[in-house]
Amino acid sequence: MAAENNHKNNHIQHVFIIGCKGIPAQYGGFETFVDKLTQYQADRHIRYHVACAAEPEAYDPKQAHFRCHHAVCVTFPWRRLGSARAILYDIDALRYFIDYAKKKQIPHPVFYILACRIGPFISHFCRQIHALGGELYVNPDGHEFLRAKWSAPVRRYWKLSERLMVKHADLLVCDSQNIEAYIRKEYAPYRPNTTFIAYGAETVPSKLAQDDQELLAWYAKNGVQAQGYYLVVGRFVPENNYETMLREFVKSDTKKAFVLITDVNDSFLDTLKQRTGFDKDSRIRFAGTVYHKELLKKIRENAYGSFHGHEVGGTNPSLLEALAATKLNLLLDVGFNREVAADSALYWKKEEGNLAALIHKADAMSCAQIDALGKSARERMANYYSWEFITGRYEQIFSKRSETCVE
Repeated sequence: MAAENNHKNNHIQHVFIIGCKGIPAQYGGFETFVDKLTQYQADRHIRYHVACAAEPEAYDPKQAHFRCHHAVCVTFPWRRLGSARAILYDIDALRYFIDYAKKKQIPHPVFYILACRIGPFISHFCRQIHALGGELYVNPDGHEFLRAKWSAPVRRYWKLSERLMVKHADLLVCDSQNIEAYIRKEYAPYRPNTTFIAYGAETVPSKLAQDDQELLAWYAKNGVQAQGYYLVVGRFVPENNYETMLREFVKSDTKKAFVLITDVNDSFLDTLKQRTGFDKDSRIRFAGTVYHKELLKKIRENAYGSFHGHEVGGTNPSLLEALAATKLNLLLDVGFNREVAADSALYWKKEEGNLAALIHKADAMSCAQIDALGKSARERMANYYSWEFITGRYEQIFSKRSETCVE
C-alpha cells in the first residue's frame, strides 16, 4: 500500500501553504491570495494543503479537516499568547505538515510560508524539509520591520526573522519588484534565489446596478453621490499616510467629499484631529468598513477619484482593487506604487501643498483625460495582475519543481 501511495504521489506536486489565516477568505491580503490561488487552479497535478486558524472557543477537532475549492484545509487553534500567537500558529502548521509528508511518503513537497514570522526557528524545520527531498519557499511580504505600530524590540525581531528566512529559503517569491531588488541587495551574501510574482486583482465590474438599494442607502448614510467623492480604502495605520491626505485635503479647494472606508482606531483618530483639524471640515466622512465585496467595488467604481498613501509593503491589494475599478487614482510617489500603476495614475509627494495642488488639477481634468487613465489602469490590471495570470505563474514554478524531481 505504501508503494502504491508513493506511486500516486509521484504524479502529484504537493504544496503546503502556511501563514494565512485561512480560506474561504474573509479579509486580508494573504487570505485572498490563497483563496484565489485555489479557486483559479488549472493544473490538477498540483495539490494544495492550506493551514487555517480558529479561535480556541470555535475550534472543533471533528471539523478541522475540510475542502475548499480544490485545496485540502487543516484548521489549527490559535494559542492564547497575544501578538506572538501568529508565530506559534505558523510553527504548529509547519510541524504538522512536515509530519504529514513523512507519514504519507510524499516526494519533493514544497512548503510555502507567507511572511517572515518564524525566522529564529526555521533552520530546524528546513533540515527536516530537505531530508524529505522537499524545498522551502517563502513570500517575504513587505517591510514589516518598518511599520509604526510595532515597538522597537518587535521591529528588531521582524528584521532578524526576515534575515533568517531569506538565509534558509530555497526560493523567495516576491510580490513586488522593489521587494525583490531589496532582498537581493540587502542579503547579497546569502545569494538569495528570488522570483517575482505579483499579487492579483479581480478585473470584472461590480454586479450591482446604479440603483441598487444597498448602494443608495450607503450614499444616503454618508451624504454623498456618485462621482461626488474622493475615496480611501485601507488599514487605519500611520504608514498609510492618512495625516498627509487629510491635511492636504483640508487645504484644497475641492467641492467634493473625502470618504474614508477604514476600521477606525480612536487613539490614532484623536492624533489626526489634533494635527490636521479635519473634524472641522464638513467634506470629510469616515464611513466605517464595508465587507460586502460587490458593494465596495461599486463604491470604488462610482468615486470621482481614489487616494492611495501606502508606502510600506509590496504589491498592495487595495491599490490593485482601486486601479481595477476607479478611473482616476492619486498615488503616493513611491517605487511600489509606480511599479504597479506606471503611467495610468497621478502621483503626489508628502511635501506640504503637493497633494492639495494635485487635487486642484484632478478636479479640472476633462472626462476624456480621466477615461484614458481609467482605460490604461484596467488594461494593466487585466494583462499583469488578473488572478488567472497570477495563478498561472505560480503553477509554473510549482509544476517546474515537480518536473525536475519526478523520474
